[in-house]
Amino acid sequence: MSSQVINGVSERMTSMEIRASASLAGIFALRMLGLFLLLPIFAEHAKTMPGGDNLAMVGLAMGIYGLAQAFCQIPFGIFSDRYGRKPVIIAGLIMFAIGAVIAALANNVLWIVVGRALQGAGAISAAVMALISDATREQHRTKAMAMVGGSIGITFALSMVGAPLLYKAIGMSGIFWMTAFLALVSIAVVRYLVPDVPAVVARRVALRDVLKNRELLRLNFGVFVLHLTQVAIFIVVPSALVHAMDLPVTAHWKVYLPVVLASFILMLPPIFVGEKLGKIKQIFVAAIMLLLAVQLGLWWWLAQANSPTWLLIGLLLAFFIAFNILEASQPSLVSRIAPPAAKGTALGVYNTLQSLGVFCGGALGGWLVQHAGRSAVFQAGAGMTVLWLIMAVSMKNLPRRSQAAVAA
Repeated sequence: MSSQVINGVSERMTSMEIRASASLAGIFALRMLGLFLLLPIFAEHAKTMPGGDNLAMVGLAMGIYGLAQAFCQIPFGIFSDRYGRKPVIIAGLIMFAIGAVIAALANNVLWIVVGRALQGAGAISAAVMALISDATREQHRTKAMAMVGGSIGITFALSMVGAPLLYKAIGMSGIFWMTAFLALVSIAVVRYLVPDVPAVVARRVALRDVLKNRELLRLNFGVFVLHLTQVAIFIVVPSALVHAMDLPVTAHWKVYLPVVLASFILMLPPIFVGEKLGKIKQIFVAAIMLLLAVQLGLWWWLAQANSPTWLLIGLLLAFFIAFNILEASQPSLVSRIAPPAAKGTALGVYNTLQSLGVFCGGALGGWLVQHAGRSAVFQAGAGMTVLWLIMAVSMKNLPRRSQAAVAA
């Protein structure tokens, strides 16, 4: 990458930036595909396997993926700072592929757990985001991260549609074989399509210095709350759709797919305006406020006897708009705030809190529904979001990216 390109302030992404961002977003989507494809089908499939009558083991098989990621994100992020992004990403994809093969060959739930744990242990999210950060200029980084955020939302919606169809066509083992093959394809993409970028040469930064950074702490807490509320909300929303629309779970994609696609389109203007005018903090805070409004709205919706269906769908659309804006802007902010030699480490910590948020959202949401009712999920989520909002309001307002790039 030439110095002219690095110091440029073009409003358009270069072909190299687009190629790097799109290919790495696709690899990130593969990671999420390994998680999402099992959500609508595994609980039923497990009943056909030895050990499938043990609900705790079934739950472990579904949750171990995220838990393994939480433990391995920081080491993989540190390794990517020390040994390079691409070698770490390829190593993680190899682990993912081996785990998929183990799960494909499994003849009981225990071996599914082993395979899923190995898949999750190849925790490449931090290295992928750090490589996107390395390959894009600052004024375009949130756009690149938006591709990642959009790929997650679209993968979720497509998984809801495709998982039952794939299961019927090729079975559970076939789905695992497919994800193993896609992991190998991704290795080729990393090797041959993702452009090489110069390694960052800077003083090594200790993990404790990253953990003590107050601005990074705000973002780490934020991603924990965001994913905790996401998972907790979707413990309640499926049953709400069943009752409000008389829509079976297998048909929920008819709601999710258009809502997610529309939200991705609607989240782009605020991101672009925030970047262009140097108002990314204001957009960020507004998205948190929208997330809070959604949870209060869902709380109110549940409390009414004859709540309108259109309001539920509108609240889901608003949720995904807020979620996609925050999912795109937060890792971009982490990459800007983190010391240059510790981007992978900082994103490793960030992704660890993201994975813990997923795990805690499922555990807390399920406990609240069972012991305090569905409304308690939104009450607890709203309370945590208020705390996040207070922390976000006091964060520093970063300058426009074009100005920062010129200053650099």
